[in-house]
Amino acid sequence: MARITPDIPGFVAFIIKRLKAAGFEAYVVGGAVRDAFLKRPIMDWDVVTSAPAGRIKTLFNDQRQFALRHDTVTLVHSGVHFEVTPFRGGENDLANDLSRRDFTINAMACDPDGLKVIDPFHGESDIRQRVLRAVGDPEERFREDPLRLLRCIRLSAELGFRIDKETLTGLCRTAPLLSSTAPERIRDELMKILMTATPSTSFYLMVRTGILRSFLPELLEGYLKRQNHYHRHTIFRHIVETIDQVRPDPVLRLTALLHDIAKPRTRVKQRGAWRFYGHEKESALLAEKILKRLRFGKEVMRRVTHLIRHHMIGYDSGWSDAAVRRLMRRVGTGNIHDLLEFRRADLLAHGFAGQDLALTDELERRLAEQIRLGAPTRRGDLAVDGNMVMKITGLPPGPAVGKVLRGLNEKVLNHPELNNREDLTAILKVIQT
Repeated sequence: MARITPDIPGFVAFIIKRLKAAGFEAYVVGGAVRDAFLKRPIMDWDVVTSAPAGRIKTLFNDQRQFALRHDTVTLVHSGVHFEVTPFRGGENDLANDLSRRDFTINAMACDPDGLKVIDPFHGESDIRQRVLRAVGDPEERFREDPLRLLRCIRLSAELGFRIDKETLTGLCRTAPLLSSTAPERIRDELMKILMTATPSTSFYLMVRTGILRSFLPELLEGYLKRQNHYHRHTIFRHIVETIDQVRPDPVLRLTALLHDIAKPRTRVKQRGAWRFYGHEKESALLAEKILKRLRFGKEVMRRVTHLIRHHMIGYDSGWSDAAVRRLMRRVGTGNIHDLLEFRRADLLAHGFAGQDLALTDELERRLAEQIRLGAPTRRGDLAVDGNMVMKITGLPPGPAVGKVLRGLNEKVLNHPELNNREDLTAILKVIQT
């Protein structure tokens, strides 16, 4: 037994006190104990108890609660969730519960009364050695819940721990089982991996163990596939380095993951060089299928696929101001900064991008100037609306009104000084005649 002194929140102490007063055992368990040893901020407090789920609900019927997972009762206090779960397994004791947990560093329990840590699988020692080791037989642990395969990859990345040799072997042998896991659970672990400091490390490990093939085989299509003189790296390596380069924002990291996902399918050789015509459109379509498969929300899918579809900007200094404004219209002023931020990461992952980065900086300055000037890029920016169009031209409501507004929008994109009521009215009167 070891000793730690985690700063146990008052509500957690209250949960344990009430369970013990009713004659049940109760312990803090799992990640909270691990993070206390690691001196990391403790985000999740889980309590395990000898009380059955029905009794837990009754004991805390004066507290806000819900139950989404089998037997786990989640209590809500000041907007924070606290999970209370009966001992795992059929023997209703702590030892059996800990023996069924995923990794030794998560198989420790704390008795707050004596500030004792119960550590039958030497999790504290593994923390000191910075090793991630399955409890007991790794294959058995992964078969119990195949999501543990991804969780192992994620914890290794988050904590900077190496994976124990036997545990790694178990990963490789059971990797195909991940395909049977609910897509929503895979999605959540994938996002946690994407938000680590250097996700590329995890993706290479998922290739090595066979895990990637079980839930994102499309990404493997670019493995070891060379590109052209614009890229130093293979398609796969370019993608994962782009993920590393971009800010850890969920939409930006997903965009990086999927921005070239269809490149292998568009890859053709012409005059001795690889070409990828239309890969941005094909990648947006394939990304949408993957995001749907993993049950991402519609808004995330919309934002990610929009950025992918427009990520090949192709800017050069010869662009007119009207061309810059057309880019703003295509992408949307609300998306343009995300697109440029992503594009910088994309260019950095090419392996050599000095001139292109300088052009991106120039484009950003020109866009900022157009935004400062209030450049009209959308029909909603026009100084006249559909009602005025109908009043002046005599057109009835319908597609013809929209066509006129689009024509006006084109005029002010080229000549923003015309975007005032007088000039646009004069143009409409000409249309009327």
